[in-house]
Order: sequence, then C-alpha cells, then structure tokens
Amino acid sequence: MIHQYKMGGLNIVLDVNSGSVHTVDDAAYDMISLFETTEKSRLIETISAKYCHLPDYTPEEIAACWQEIDALKKSGQLFAPDTFRSAAGELKARTAGVVKALCLHMAHCCNLCCEYCFAGQGRFHGKSALMPFETGKAALDYLVAHSGSRHNLEVDFFGGEPLMNFEVIKQLVAYARSIEKDAGKNFRFTLTTNGVLIDDDVIEFANRECANVVLSLDGRKEIHDRFRVYPDGRGSFDDVVPKFQELVRRRGGKNYYMRGTFTHLNPDFLTDVKTMLDLGFTELSMEPVVCAPDDPYALTQEDLSVVKRQYEELAQLMIDRRREGRPFTFYHYMIDLKGGPCIYKRISGCGSGTEYMAVTPAGELFPCHQFVGDRDFLLGDVFTGVHNPEKQREFAACNVYARPECADCWARLYCSGGCAANAYHATGSVRGVYAYGCELFRKRMECAIMVEALRQQEQQR
Repeated sequence: MIHQYKMGGLNIVLDVNSGSVHTVDDAAYDMISLFETTEKSRLIETISAKYCHLPDYTPEEIAACWQEIDALKKSGQLFAPDTFRSAAGELKARTAGVVKALCLHMAHCCNLCCEYCFAGQGRFHGKSALMPFETGKAALDYLVAHSGSRHNLEVDFFGGEPLMNFEVIKQLVAYARSIEKDAGKNFRFTLTTNGVLIDDDVIEFANRECANVVLSLDGRKEIHDRFRVYPDGRGSFDDVVPKFQELVRRRGGKNYYMRGTFTHLNPDFLTDVKTMLDLGFTELSMEPVVCAPDDPYALTQEDLSVVKRQYEELAQLMIDRRREGRPFTFYHYMIDLKGGPCIYKRISGCGSGTEYMAVTPAGELFPCHQFVGDRDFLLGDVFTGVHNPEKQREFAACNVYARPECADCWARLYCSGGCAANAYHATGSVRGVYAYGCELFRKRMECAIMVEALRQQEQQR
C-alpha cells in the first residue's frame, strides 16, 4: 500500500508496510501513482508526454525513473506486502500476563473543577478518595511480581490532582527505590499535575525522581481560565504559570510536557501553542477534548477543517523556528523515520488492560485511566490480581488487525488501531473506530512525516 501527498513543498510517498518514506520529483510522484496499474511502456510514454516540455525530463530520464522505482519495489521499499497480519495475535500472546506500567490514581479529588474533565472533576464519578501508602505499595509489588523479565517499569502518578497526596507519593518512590535493586528492576516515574500545589519541595522531588512531568496548561489565559477553574470559579492561569516556569527552569528545560486541551471553543489551538512558546515552554502537547458529542465544548464536524489547518500551520511554525535556531517539540509530531516503534508496538498498540493498567485509590485495576469508574471494565485489584480474564482477553485481542475499518488505512501502523477508550466511547466497542479521531490522527501523521522528511533533506544538503 502506498500513500502519496503534497505538503511543505515536498512530494511525499509513504510505503505503508515497509515504513519507507520517499521525497520525489513531480514525474516520479505521478509514475508511482500509476506504477502498479499501468504497463511499463505505456507508463513511460504517458509520463514522458506530460513532462516533455521540461528540459530535465527526456524519455531516457523517464525510463531511468521507472527502473529506479522498480528497484525500490524489488528491495521492499515500495509496494511492500503486508507480512505482519499473521503475527499480530502471536506477538501479543508472547507477553500475556506481563505488566510494564501502572497509572496510580493517587487522588480521586481535585483542587480545580475543570468543566471538560473526563474524570468528573477528578472523582471518576465516585467518592473523593486518596490512595493510602499500603495500597500504593501493593500496586508496586504487583507490578514487580507481574513484570516478567522486564527491567524497566513505568509508574505514572495521576489523579484527580496527585499532589493532593504528595506525602504518599514520596513514600512510594522511596519504597520503590528500596526494592528495585534486589528485584532487578528500574522504576521510571511520571507526574501529571495541574500545578496549583507546586512548591520548592515538589520541584526538587520531581526533578530528582521523575523521568517526565506533565503540566496542564491550555494556552491562552482566557481559554485556560474558561475551563481550568477553582471551585469558586476563579481561573488558575496566573497561579500556575509562574510555578510551571520555575519547575521547567530548574529542570533544565527538558523531560516535561505542557499538555493542553483544545475544544469547540478553541479549535484554533495554534494560538495557544504560540502562547506557551511566548511563556518560554518548548516541550508541548495539545490534545483534542474527550467528552460526549452533545457537550457544548465537543469538537464538531465544522471544527474539523479548522483543526486540520491548524496542524499544517503548526508544522510550518516548527520548520520556521528550527531554521531560526528556536526549535520546539510537539508531542504528536515526534517521529523517527529511520527506525521508529518496533513492529510489536506498531501492531499491538498501547497495551491497555494487559501491559498497562490504572489503579484506583482502593486498589482496583482498570484497563486505563479513561475506563476508571466504569464497573463493566473492572479487571480485579492489586491485592488478589485479575479476576476478570474475559475482559482482559477482550483488550488483549485489540490490535490493528482486529478492526476491519483499519484494513485500508495508510496510517494503521502508526496508530496501531487507535485508542480503545475513544473507540468504546464513540462506538460502544473497544474494537470500534473513533472516526473523528482517525481524521485528526492522519493529518497529524502527514504533518509529522513532512516536518521530519524536510529536516533530514536539509541536513543532507
């Protein structure tokens, strides 16, 4: 399968199954589009007739172009066959029962009342609660016991607002560090926070112990303060921005993400990205809102064209600033054209419900944070293990080949079938397809590939 598109002044050809990306001239671009369906002599004649008025396109050169394309096909870099389908189930079966990451819900409560919060203002549609140390310890022991031969284990301190339970977070990290050597493991911690409770103690701890921190900021003050408010309705922008700036400064400007959410009220999210840049942040992410389609801030079909245009303009901004020596990172545009994710990851996806699970303050296990509180998806608990294997098998069967809608999608080996939670909330099935999200993902990937292809092209000059 081939995907071709034009962007950023480049003619881009992606070979889906091999992952090869080619930037070509106009004649080669047209020839590739007809290569599999047109006989050689007729194809050369057709392309020659179209470009004969240009001095660099003689019949001999067009014929040589055909030979180069044929060589790429024979080497598996164009029109490569799909050799992964038969391995999809087998690859995931090899890691059955092996857990590599847990999302610890340290607090099912929050000091903000964000209207769009998928977690119901941090309570996940239940009662407010804080995770006790004993439950967190059991979760870490569960992770070690069920991680097989994996050495690196990931733990995300999440909420609600996890810093409302900061003392227990520190105790859990100390416990993990005390056991990791004897267990033959290495813990990698991440902290996700709205920033309200950040102080010197938090900064020192996060910059010492957390491999990454995720900081919630929606960009423009008026956008941020529309949703990310205190219980009394006050906006939090002026409180959290200086704290984020100090944390990032003392962190050396690395290994963090400013994570924003865009909604129907700001589909022009590039303005929010620029605000973050103006504030001095360079590791950025803007995510589409997750909510019911009838919510007033849900993205609409009318927003789709706006958002796609924003992604293209964002790509150009990244190019311009890189050329100016002021680069920044956008999470969804991080792509490695020379290697990228291993084929296991490309086929199997995020691993929710199998390799990755969320743990509630009571120690309950759910497939991921977006399923927490939905009793239909309760898998078990960290004290007695998984006791809903049927539901877990449902998630284990989620891969890019489990969704018929993905069969003809050029981006399938980048998204790996997409988010099971988004699919479920959109279709009622974890094997469904969130079509709106697919549209956005494909646009992001086109932009990401273009940005990286252009960067490599410029480096080679």
